[in-house]
Amino acid sequence: MDGDPAANNGGWQWTAGVGTDAAPYFRVFNPVLQGQKFDPEGIYVRRWVPELAHVPSPLIHAPWRMPQDMQQKLGCIVGRDYPAPCIDHQWARQRTLRAYREGRDYYGQRSEEK
Repeated sequence: MDGDPAANNGGWQWTAGVGTDAAPYFRVFNPVLQGQKFDPEGIYVRRWVPELAHVPSPLIHAPWRMPQDMQQKLGCIVGRDYPAPCIDHQWARQRTLRAYREGRDYYGQRSEEK
C-alpha cells in the first residue's frame, strides 16, 4: 500500500526529489537524465509508449534527437507520431534557478531589514 497517494504521497515525492519540499532548491528533475540513468535500454518506455518501441536505446529518452531519415525509417516522426518537446529543459532549468535565487535574495534581504 505504499504506492497509495492517500497513505504515502509525500514520501514518494520526497524520494523522487519532486516534492514541494525538495532540498536543496537547485535540484531540478531532468526526465531525460533519469531515464538514461535508471532505464538505459528503455524497457519501461518501450512497454508504455509503443510509438518509441523501435527507437535505438541511446535515443529512447530523447527521440527528438533522431535524424530525420531514422525517424522516417522507424515510422516515428517527432511532431506527428510522438510529440515534439514543448520546452527546452536546460533553458527552463536556468530560468527556474534564476527565479529561485532572486526570490531567496529578495526575501533574505527583507528578513535582514527587520
